[in-house]
Amino acid sequence: MKAKEVSKNVVTGSMVSRGEFLKRSALASLAVLTASRSLRAGSLFLPSPPNSKFHGVQVGVTTYSYRSMVDEIHHVLQYIVESGINAVELKGHAVEKYAGLPEDKSKIAEWRATVGMEKFKEIRRMFDKAGVRIYAFKPDNALGVNNTDEEIAYALRVTKILGAPTTTTELPKESAQTLRLGKMGEKHGVFIGYHAHLQATDTVWDTALTQSPNNTMNLDCGHYIASGGANTAQSLLALIQHKHDRITSLHIKDRKTKAHGGANLAWGEGDTPIKEILQLLKNKQYKFPATIELEYQIPEGSDAVKEVKKCVEYSKEALG
Repeated sequence: MKAKEVSKNVVTGSMVSRGEFLKRSALASLAVLTASRSLRAGSLFLPSPPNSKFHGVQVGVTTYSYRSMVDEIHHVLQYIVESGINAVELKGHAVEKYAGLPEDKSKIAEWRATVGMEKFKEIRRMFDKAGVRIYAFKPDNALGVNNTDEEIAYALRVTKILGAPTTTTELPKESAQTLRLGKMGEKHGVFIGYHAHLQATDTVWDTALTQSPNNTMNLDCGHYIASGGANTAQSLLALIQHKHDRITSLHIKDRKTKAHGGANLAWGEGDTPIKEILQLLKNKQYKFPATIELEYQIPEGSDAVKEVKKCVEYSKEALG
């Protein structure tokens, strides 16, 4: 055997073939990666499970809040637990990537129509073990006008597998699409929670709500305040009371009104009546969650987890 084809075993001092050396090296690397993942997963489980339900009000988070960090499902779950949160609206990309989402976008529709559900079941078990409930699932680009019925059915199946009653999506402009989604939601036993941005008014959801009992509101309180017009803190609180039975979740962020520039700010610095909203949920015993959506600029030296924790503490104090 040529000298360049052998390597010395650093443990025993014996000589092994290059092929055997590479094989052992690969196995060692795999062992390190496996141990690393196990340690990371193990570190999720604190002495007691996270708890962000205060005085009957479930405070949750959308994983969009962690968009500045690593978008991998184990990491995402770690962020949630480190934030002290036990309920979540789960964004789709990390979920689908874990399940084998193709990089080639032209193959995604076919993949969604045929993929098995085992990987999604694994995610459900992972979150259950960590003490985190998934109350909504927001898949990426699966519920639009141009998506096939098979893709939409896939999104609703995944939502149920994850244990969530609601899938969330942006409010379509086309009433035919909200009708389509509502009817498919009825078929699959899943609510469709429509999210609005600056087009939010007291009546923008009305058509969708009349089309199907499975069409619901994912009301973003910050966007509502920033949209201006007739939208005020008082009208927002009135809207929540009036539509409480059609709301499946709120998004909470602190924004200035349109007249004040509409900026996203740290909680307590904007015009969104966050304390009043949380107190309303507490006093009326509404069961839909208040979802933290971190959109303000993260201060230098901080990160998304630290800022979400601040929002959790703000909520706890507001409810206490």
